[in-house]
Amino acid sequence: MDSSIRNPAQVRALITFLCIATLVFSCKTEQKEAKEVVLWTPYNDSAEVAANKDHEIERMQYKLIQSKVLDKNDVFLPLYPEVSKMSEEEYAALKPLILEQDIPTIQSAIASGKLTYEKLVLFYLHRIYAYELSNATTLNTVIALNESVVEEARKLDELQMRPSEKRHPIYGMPILLKDNINTEGMPTTAGAIALLQNEVDDAFIVQGLKQHGALILGKVNLSEWAYFLCSGCPVGYSAVGGQTLNPYGRRIFETGGSSSGSGTSVAANYAVGAVGTETSGSILSPSSQNSVVGLKPTIGLLSRGGIVPISSTLDTPGPMTKNVVDNAILLSAMTGKDGTDQASVTTDKTFYDDLEEVSLRGKRFGAIKGLMEGDSIYKITIEKMREAGAEIIEFTPPEVQMDGFLSILNIDMRNDLPIYIKNNVKNTDEVTIKSIADAVVFNATDSLVRIPYGQTLFEGILADSTSPEGLVEIKNRLEKNGRSFFDTAMNANQLDAVLSINNYHAGYAAVAKYPALTVPMGYKASGEPISLTFIGKQFKEDELLRLGRAFEQLSKTRKLPEDYKD
Repeated sequence: MDSSIRNPAQVRALITFLCIATLVFSCKTEQKEAKEVVLWTPYNDSAEVAANKDHEIERMQYKLIQSKVLDKNDVFLPLYPEVSKMSEEEYAALKPLILEQDIPTIQSAIASGKLTYEKLVLFYLHRIYAYELSNATTLNTVIALNESVVEEARKLDELQMRPSEKRHPIYGMPILLKDNINTEGMPTTAGAIALLQNEVDDAFIVQGLKQHGALILGKVNLSEWAYFLCSGCPVGYSAVGGQTLNPYGRRIFETGGSSSGSGTSVAANYAVGAVGTETSGSILSPSSQNSVVGLKPTIGLLSRGGIVPISSTLDTPGPMTKNVVDNAILLSAMTGKDGTDQASVTTDKTFYDDLEEVSLRGKRFGAIKGLMEGDSIYKITIEKMREAGAEIIEFTPPEVQMDGFLSILNIDMRNDLPIYIKNNVKNTDEVTIKSIADAVVFNATDSLVRIPYGQTLFEGILADSTSPEGLVEIKNRLEKNGRSFFDTAMNANQLDAVLSINNYHAGYAAVAKYPALTVPMGYKASGEPISLTFIGKQFKEDELLRLGRAFEQLSKTRKLPEDYKD
């Protein structure tokens, strides 16, 4: 695609033209002509890189933006004949039914005959193609698409016409997955070239989504190896996907990481929702940076089976959506006991049934004094909650030590990655690494392409000499300290939740294994999003979701990114 094409409407027109041209030529030489069609060509991003060389945030001083290995034509060509069938007029007519709407509203439109699952999928694909194929608007977010998703949607439409038992609300909803979550038919790369050809079966949570009728739309970019590769490097960068960009300010605001693609894709309305993963802040950070709702569940509520690991102690997947109701629905569709995950639990909660009649009145929240004094948006928000009837107790958390946190990640990943590869990778002839040590050697053979920001954290994994006994002591001590950080005030004041900002206290919640829900709170003067984070005790997700929903109804804060409204 010529870099002079600058807006989504031009991209849509080009897609339509190319599709018609291909159909005409296909009568003669279908296979040859299909290969010659080009929707996108790499562009010279040196000016954009140079524009960020003096960015005030050091890790946003990019070395490159585009991927050096991903050809977007490979991603977008297979489905573009289907996508181009939707005219601009039809797309515009569907916008009020879909854009920024929650799942119950969308399902209602489908039940009434105003919308179909096929049209829903095509609407989102239409947006992805329009924005991601334009070099002026691409977020480098979508790095794989499910080539059969439109046909799968048609089949669901056929089933929808037949009498059946009550279906889960996630039925027919297009979902994007962070590319460290195993998905059959699409490589699971964790953003790393070493896993570029990684063929796998569905992760446990993906099986659950499909069993409930969700449509897996595709895979999204992430900070490579879930941001546990390089030190001080840009969040949202991977060698496979390039540099993910924030729709509220491309190259201006950080995307947050490591679930950067999950956050940016939801913010731009590329799908109903997305699934991210968190070890410490990797759902909370990109959710807050992109003004979406993100839940980091209690460890064990959602299975980690079939997810590229950092730490079997702290890792968890979680839902990322435009609103709390959708978050609860997506969460519920992924729960279930996984016998391969020792932490996995069974729950009978649906999470989304009790979100209509919610209120902050009488709820008791802990507001952190340091944040009240240092952040005006947080302070104003707390006062609004107080005016709405919430009881606010200001407190200063106890100082607790977090020494050894990095060793948990180092030793766990050193142990857990070989197990993941052994149990999940189907094509070991193409995925040749078996360990972190292998990955370090693999990366070093072509450092400019594979590790342009280095691999300091991987090297640190190999250098960590913590003993097994020492690791157990660290885990136990940090879990105790993390819980003390929150419990001291929560127990003394019978708090429903502690209120934080973004991922500010994600590390404490991680080692405590406590759930955290972040909900859009506002926007700074610069336009950068900021979110309010609710932290509660283990397996209190249903309560956090009700609190988050009540706050969401009070604040009504989230707004579409200005350049992604069309």
